[in-house]
Amino acid sequence: MTAAANDHIPWLERRGEAFPFFCGEPVALSGGQWLCLLIAVAVGFGCLTAPLPVLTSGWGLTARALLFPGIPLLALRLVAGPYWTSLFRRLHLRDLGLMLGFAVLNLIVSGVVGLLVMQVFGANANAAFDVLADQDTQGKALFFLRTLPQLFGEELLTIVPFLAVLHFAHSRFGLSRTHSVLLAWLLSSILFGLLHLPSYHWNLLQCLLVIGTARLVLSLAYIRTKNIWVSTGAHVINDWVIFAVVLVGASQGILT
Repeated sequence: MTAAANDHIPWLERRGEAFPFFCGEPVALSGGQWLCLLIAVAVGFGCLTAPLPVLTSGWGLTARALLFPGIPLLALRLVAGPYWTSLFRRLHLRDLGLMLGFAVLNLIVSGVVGLLVMQVFGANANAAFDVLADQDTQGKALFFLRTLPQLFGEELLTIVPFLAVLHFAHSRFGLSRTHSVLLAWLLSSILFGLLHLPSYHWNLLQCLLVIGTARLVLSLAYIRTKNIWVSTGAHVINDWVIFAVVLVGASQGILT
């Protein structure tokens, strides 16, 4: 393992744990292979968001939720071979605690930022909340189940570009590892926020400040552990709590 790969940010990362596909660990990916991965992520996101009738009703909704992460994972298997599993690590008890901890931290931080943005600039509700509130019991259950692959897909949508920027910033542009990590963390979070523009009626400040900030916190879970399962778990807990609040609010007539 190279010195750069073995380096870490003391206040954030665990010592001796390297990012996958960084500095040739466990295998080097070429610029073309990174481009293929980014295209696969874009195609997967397109399957999730394209207004195609076959993907917007019935089992099509489940299919698009599965295609969203499935296409990038297939591309990763093709370019990285057996090392595609480097994106995942075995979960330990402390990782479950980190999932909960980062989810709670994200709810607090994004809640405070959201209130400030709402008061100063105004904010729009996510249309998915209205869809969830209008579902019957079976529909609500299916909604929650479909969010599992979809939220995992959102992690791939962030982590793959994060790793790509990390690679290019350090290997091609000569930035230090720490600066490369911080740049990848920021740019991938901005991208995540911008991709939510249609969901929030193209409210740019809301997407950058609220969604982008939430993504910064969730990405810390990955940077800390190098394990996409941990950031996915934190993401699921965070969103399910929000969905539960929406359902309770709707049932009490608070959110209508």
